[in-house]
Amino acid sequence: MKKIVILFVVGYITIFAETQVLNYDNYLSAFTYEERKAMKINSVELTVMLEEGKAQLIDIRFKEEYEAWHMPASINIPINELPKRLNELDKSKLIVTACPHKDRAIMARTYLKLKGYNTRYLVDGLIGLADFLRGDNALEFIQEYKKNNSSQK
Repeated sequence: MKKIVILFVVGYITIFAETQVLNYDNYLSAFTYEERKAMKINSVELTVMLEEGKAQLIDIRFKEEYEAWHMPASINIPINELPKRLNELDKSKLIVTACPHKDRAIMARTYLKLKGYNTRYLVDGLIGLADFLRGDNALEFIQEYKKNNSSQK
């Protein structure tokens, strides 16, 4: 009986892995200029969507990086924890993945896209967002964000 169960589990894992490869193969085969543009969002677009409550910013850096500094409107879900924490994502919103230089954000965005999420990555990276949110931009963003999102918490 144990051998049958083991064979069944191994077979399921193999089929699951092949399905994931097929999904990525299909995604790459259908990749267009429109998809290339649609996968990105810049800091200006993101801040407007965050203010309006239409986006969720996911900082996919490791916990220690996030603790050192982070954006007030972000949720930290490290990339290596993402598969187990999908329940924290709001499927009714655009999910924006971010890290300082966008390398991990692109990986996380692709993963979420293949899982059926409406997602983009922050093309400016968190460093670009921090640069944008200075002075008057910071004041305006925080005021609008708090005003429009206080009832959602």
